[in-house]
Amino acid sequence: MSDTPLLIIGNKNYSSWSLRPWLLLRHHGVAFDEQRLLLDTPEFARTIADWSPNRAVPAMRHAGITIWDSLAICEYANETLLGGAGWPADASARAVARSVSAEMHSGFQALRKALPMNCRRRTHGTPLGPDVLANIARIGAIWRDCRARFGAGGPFLFGGFSIADAMYAPVVMRFVSYGVEIDAVAQAYVDTLLDLPALQEWLRDAAAETESLEATDRVA
Repeated sequence: MSDTPLLIIGNKNYSSWSLRPWLLLRHHGVAFDEQRLLLDTPEFARTIADWSPNRAVPAMRHAGITIWDSLAICEYANETLLGGAGWPADASARAVARSVSAEMHSGFQALRKALPMNCRRRTHGTPLGPDVLANIARIGAIWRDCRARFGAGGPFLFGGFSIADAMYAPVVMRFVSYGVEIDAVAQAYVDTLLDLPALQEWLRDAAAETESLEATDRVA
């Protein structure tokens, strides 16, 4: 049995959930293998159950078990592969980091639907309804609060890079791809994540992909 984790992901251009654990592992220098399954294809529908119990990506195989769901994978990696480095050391910061990560994990449905992750896309003027604008405003408030209260030790939400940053990385890509207007604090945070070598690697891989999801690419 191999001790090397295997991360099952979707297309890097589109799979926001896959980006989260991949970014966490890569940033921390964890050696892992990856299995890419092309989303919305007959092959995906035929084979996904062999890889993931909930028939979705991402999933991870390690030490004889399968972990699915992006936040669960991040928590498992934090405990077994990162020595706890995935969360802030301070208990108060850690509690807030877990809270904002869980909020990202379960919320912001309007933003997800209106602005699906599409790393290769660069556009402006996408119509945004009031529910999407409310999601954007809430995300901006989270970023400002985390940076103001816990960001003194570095440029990320809680100073050093954490699972919270991995959870919000797809939001950064949505803001960039669709030209969402954001304030100076949010822009500084976006720039910080875009400068992250691990995210730059993901974006290079996404740019090299040739597959296209027509429904996502047609979003205004």
